[in-house]
Amino acid sequence: MKNLIKAVVAGALLTTAMCGVSMAAGKTIAVSWKTFQEERWKTDEAAIKAAVEAAGDKYISTDAQGSAQKQAADIEGLISQKPDVIMVVAFDSDAILPSIKAINDAGIKAIAYDVQFEDPNALYITFDNVGVGRIMAKEVMKVKPEGNYAFIKGDKGDPNATFLFQGQMEVLKEAMDAGKIKNVCETFTDGWKPDNAQKNMEQCLTSTGNKVDAVLSENDGMASGVVAALTAQGMAGIPVSGQDGDLAAINRVALGTQTVSVWKNSVDLGNTAAAAAIALADGTAMDKIPGVIKFSGGKKGVEMNSILIPPNPITKDNLSDVISAGWISKEEACAGVAAGSVAACN
Repeated sequence: MKNLIKAVVAGALLTTAMCGVSMAAGKTIAVSWKTFQEERWKTDEAAIKAAVEAAGDKYISTDAQGSAQKQAADIEGLISQKPDVIMVVAFDSDAILPSIKAINDAGIKAIAYDVQFEDPNALYITFDNVGVGRIMAKEVMKVKPEGNYAFIKGDKGDPNATFLFQGQMEVLKEAMDAGKIKNVCETFTDGWKPDNAQKNMEQCLTSTGNKVDAVLSENDGMASGVVAALTAQGMAGIPVSGQDGDLAAINRVALGTQTVSVWKNSVDLGNTAAAAAIALADGTAMDKIPGVIKFSGGKKGVEMNSILIPPNPITKDNLSDVISAGWISKEEACAGVAAGSVAACN
């Protein structure tokens, strides 16, 4: 873990230097987090905080605890502290828009971090979520090219849930049109919560008489609930997808109860966002930040300056990628794995 933190700081400094940022100290970067229930956000925050402080700037944050109302109040409080940039991980991408307008009106730069809200004045930084959906479908299809598929989608208020499903459908369309793959269950999951995902999966199994051959779960937290529901029915081991590289999910991949976790390295995302925030605070125009492209794939088609980072699918075959990167220890990744069954665990 110490090596990982050192890498975060070093990566932040390197990224900042590459952006040509002056790194003038004394700026304030704020983040409004939607929740800390999910493991991955703590990793993101550690990366951002380390990068901001390494540049000599100040980091402040709030936790909306899964409430759109609290997030609005949080942002109002952040604005009153007059930061130079506010990153927002939106709980609800539509409900947040009045708060984003307030940020703009206050002359503060806004960044949509990982979750898109459609505002042309904000910088949108995330992984290629349509691409993540494609990867999920491709990896599951390698194991189960035909059969009954269940789709456990994320929160309805989060555009990423739709982006992921869009990518999945792009890959599966031909097989579905040919009748080789059948969509037997499709449901959104409130708050992306594992217990809600478990209930959704249980209902799916009941409605189909357990006739489910594969599950496209849109993140690792929900995959834990999906696997719990499958295990209770003696179905552990059928293909299940996820994303985020949660430590428990990496272990499930090694054990064979989850097929893939699309690793969106939160350290890379945090470093990229921190460097961009520092650049914006120092007066760099959004469209002059390296890696920025135009993106208008949201439901309203609003064109935004965006940075889209490519993800990495983790399966049994390349489990060593996350171990060698220091993301997870070999002991954690391989806990309970039968000797000789996974190359990275030998």
